[in-house]
Amino acid sequence: MKALFILNGAPYGDERTYNGLRLAGALARRDHHELRVFLLGDAVSAAKNGQRVAEGFYNLELMLGRVTHVATSAVHVCGTCMDARGIKADELIEGIRRGTLDELADWSEWADKVLVF
Repeated sequence: MKALFILNGAPYGDERTYNGLRLAGALARRDHHELRVFLLGDAVSAAKNGQRVAEGFYNLELMLGRVTHVATSAVHVCGTCMDARGIKADELIEGIRRGTLDELADWSEWADKVLVF
């Protein structure tokens, strides 16, 4: 199955992005899945390198890193949303790249399932 996750939620303001990444990580560990994650809106901040969270709190940087290290997955971030939040491409977690809305449209056509969080 080819799955596209579209994440919109603030990285630490609610748990939508967290729960989306939990499911993406579970699917990424399975051999028969191809996975793509596209971060939009406030979720783009989840892709920022160097996150420091309180002890015992989930770390989205680590969760995204686990997804990017799977050969059949890709994570991209909306470039317009990055610009609006002052995030530069060199501030992104290794393995994550700046994306476009046209790319998201292509990924939507590619996917068997689109999951939005």
